[in-house]
Amino acid sequence: MAKKSKDKQVTHIEKDDLKARQAAINEAIKVIEKEYGKGAIMDISSENPIKVEAVSSGSLAIDSALGIGGYPKGRIVEVYGPESSGKTTIALHAIAEVQKTGGIAAFIDAENALDIEYAKALGVDFTPGKFFLSQPDSGEQALDIAEKLILSGAIDIIVIDSVAALVPKAEIDGVMGANHIGLQARLMSQALRKLTGQINKANTIALFINQLREKVGVMFGSPEVTTGGRALKFYSTVRIDVRKGEAIKGADSEILGNRTKIKIVKNKVAPPFKIAEVDIMFGEGISKIGETLDFAVDLDIINKSGSWFSYNGERLGQGRENVKKVFEENEELYNEIYGLVREEMMNKTGKKTDSIVENDENDDIDELDLGIETLGEVE
Repeated sequence: MAKKSKDKQVTHIEKDDLKARQAAINEAIKVIEKEYGKGAIMDISSENPIKVEAVSSGSLAIDSALGIGGYPKGRIVEVYGPESSGKTTIALHAIAEVQKTGGIAAFIDAENALDIEYAKALGVDFTPGKFFLSQPDSGEQALDIAEKLILSGAIDIIVIDSVAALVPKAEIDGVMGANHIGLQARLMSQALRKLTGQINKANTIALFINQLREKVGVMFGSPEVTTGGRALKFYSTVRIDVRKGEAIKGADSEILGNRTKIKIVKNKVAPPFKIAEVDIMFGEGISKIGETLDFAVDLDIINKSGSWFSYNGERLGQGRENVKKVFEENEELYNEIYGLVREEMMNKTGKKTDSIVENDENDDIDELDLGIETLGEVE
């Protein structure tokens, strides 16, 4: 006859008996650590706080909007927006910044659309052992490769481009036009349940690029929805909405790039709903010169009077694009002003204006509206 197991009962301790309570919790911690190992439970105090490490996004404006100076390590970040809005550009800048600190990057190119030359122009290092590329055949293969790379503990950032291209194997093997409702949502839900803890333990930044679709028959609220179901929304620490704005034109009206609006719609490590605006130039990526100029004006390092810009009493030029050209031609001047801007931002003494970083809690794009593509994708 099997031995009857001892019933688990709650130990009764008087609330004002602090010594007995402390002894009881110490005993419980010993049992937990014996069963699950050291670090399974921690006493977090002001002497031993847990700080969220961050890696720069490669943009002063985005770093400021994120609130902690960049992307949080060991967390999931989702970057979504319409086509050609700058999502992959933002991801490649993140990879370049991680590599500058000695990190190793991986890129899961599910769309088979990575432009190596453009990535090099943005500063991505393709030295052997610094960047790993995978072009998987199915969504399952992509996420399995991502899991193995994360479990290695050697990858500092992994980018999945994109969630919409993570096609389940059943859909690939099936007949064209067949109904596969909910397959991708289930795949993402199952994968993220496993990956979230692994990403945290490996201290890896997992950056998912996602696309937008439109729900049919929406009468109120935004009809826009991200692909892959709801799971990624919930597991993401940071969600970034990228929108292409007005075109940036040269002297001969040639379009050189776009003014891009970036909104932090979800942020678990800092206040959300901050907005940053950056210049994304064709073939160059995010213009650091442009945002440095914006911050310098905001912090009163550069004086702007009408359309004229001045520094230390000397006129730099008329019009924003002309001053950017001055910085391009005079690297010493640019580095001097960039250093002053960076110092002010690090000391957190600068003012914030609507043109650079603003807090927008009533934007028409509500994170809660971004649900699923179809009712069949609820998971």
